[in-house]
Amino acid sequence: MSKATSSAPSQRMLRVGEQVRAAITQVLQRGEVRDDLIEKTVISVSEVRMSPDLKIATAYVTPLGVPDHETVIAALNRHSKFIRGRLGGQLRQMKYMPEVRFRDDTSFDNYRKIDDLLRSPEVQRDLGANKSDDDASGDA
Repeated sequence: MSKATSSAPSQRMLRVGEQVRAAITQVLQRGEVRDDLIEKTVISVSEVRMSPDLKIATAYVTPLGVPDHETVIAALNRHSKFIRGRLGGQLRQMKYMPEVRFRDDTSFDNYRKIDDLLRSPEVQRDLGANKSDDDASGDA
């Protein structure tokens, strides 16, 4: 079997990433992390990307209702070893428990920027000009 040359994650990386995401979510929902900031913040874990050797799990999280995401991310990273230990009970089938790293998920901000651009008057004007060009060519 030849090795894939693509940088896309393997099925195994995706499956394990989803299992780790679900486990982290459960640890946070149960309030097992004793930190005032983490306990009073609703945290959405949108994705976990695994390294090819499955030893590093990068969790992309969004703290909801908090203006300063960086303080929550820093608190999660401070408690990452504790969280890693709590994952052991839920991920028994893994040979090694992955090191957990937390990063701010900026994908929602990117989606909002694209949506704002698409709704801007300049784009709407251009779309209107293209539609009238299409209508004119269809009449001929």
